[in-house]
Amino acid sequence: MKEIPKPEKCIELLKQAGCSNSVIEHCKAVRDYAVKIAEKAGADVELVEAGALLHDIGRSKTHSINHVIEGIKIAKKLGLPDKIVRIIERHIGAGISKEEAVKLGLPENNYMPISLEEKIVCHADNLIQSGKRQSIEKEVRKALKKGLNDYAIRLIELHKELTELCGEDLKDI
Repeated sequence: MKEIPKPEKCIELLKQAGCSNSVIEHCKAVRDYAVKIAEKAGADVELVEAGALLHDIGRSKTHSINHVIEGIKIAKKLGLPDKIVRIIERHIGAGISKEEAVKLGLPENNYMPISLEEKIVCHADNLIQSGKRQSIEKEVRKALKKGLNDYAIRLIELHKELTELCGEDLKDI
């Protein structure tokens, strides 16, 4: 399956992988928001939709940060396009550097979103909590409260970059 799967197929893949209903609902909420951003930003909407639906497929195996590694394995085993695998790989936080990955116990790799589609899914995921959109300010406050200053800075930068591409603040989309 080297083509981008349709939304119905993505949901079927989540179910087949063993994702809970709450994970699937979260993925749908991320998809809904990410698609709106993608349309405004001129991104590949089909890729963003599939990537957003599948970004947490690794949560079928674990809810730890290692869900990214599990998601990559599942996506490759399913033969998903590399663009989808990279969205899964780079959706955590506002990206994780090689150095941070090692500290977190992940394989040494750069988990920073690079393409516009990776950035959109990553950021939409950051701003969806319990199926609802939260403000960038709330997410930044949470990060700072936990001492995650680098994450807070990347979050603000990503928000600013996507806001500029969309021509309006993401909170209004």
